[in-house]
Amino acid sequence: MDNAQPVALVTGASSGFGLLTSVALARAGYRTVATMRNPDKSDALQEHAERSGVQELIDIMPLDVTDHEAIGQTVGSIVKTYGRIDVLVNNAGFAVGGYVEDVPMELWRQQLETNVFGVIAATKAVLPHMRERRSGCIVNVSSISGRSGFPGYAPYSTSKFAVEGFSESLRLEMKPFGVNVVLIEPGAYKTDIWQKGFASMCTSEASPYRHLLEKVLRYSKQAAATAPDAAEVADTIVRVVRSKHPKLRYPLGRGARLGLGSKALLPWRWYESIVLRLLNK
Repeated sequence: MDNAQPVALVTGASSGFGLLTSVALARAGYRTVATMRNPDKSDALQEHAERSGVQELIDIMPLDVTDHEAIGQTVGSIVKTYGRIDVLVNNAGFAVGGYVEDVPMELWRQQLETNVFGVIAATKAVLPHMRERRSGCIVNVSSISGRSGFPGYAPYSTSKFAVEGFSESLRLEMKPFGVNVVLIEPGAYKTDIWQKGFASMCTSEASPYRHLLEKVLRYSKQAAATAPDAAEVADTIVRVVRSKHPKLRYPLGRGARLGLGSKALLPWRWYESIVLRLLNK
């Protein structure tokens, strides 16, 4: 089956950017396949879709991006049912926090397995189809943390730096085949990823980094409390996938461009002194 309606696949759609992006894409006329590890947690997505009047355009499917065989089966099922995949939004991910010495190696592996290898596996699954059609857009939801490392978030930042490099290479590989690759780089927004991260920070009473981590958390929570609506990110993704010539990077959020500009232009010693001073407020 092949039809004229564009089809989008979104990973990690049970909450946050994934939920909002799924609904925004459906509002824009995309048949949207919203995937998540546990479809029993799809109530919020279904309610939002119903309020927006697009529930008929959203299909909910189970998908754990660490199960690479399941990714291939899901992509095959979508192509068989709808004849096409025009957009892949690699959004699934989570945040591990803590100072490097305090984070167990198993958590480092879990962070990379989901945030990096999950992105690569989902991308590899759709590439043959997009390449053959000479059309498509792959949106990798990265983070400002993929451009600027921050103390206490090394595992998350490591994973997002990897996504940045992967996306740069992939964009250059796929340009000759008419496939766009884009990085969305949100700063702080009102989603639950950081609340979950705050609750599971790797530390202990005996940690020599505990007092430093507390300063990082205080700064992070202040940023989260005043963060803008995450719908801004979803709306940007829709605009990007509808563009014929999207840019590689879209840094989003309050102060994101200023922070990146400062890092690019200032001597590193100046930049790091500013960051450390911010944490000591």
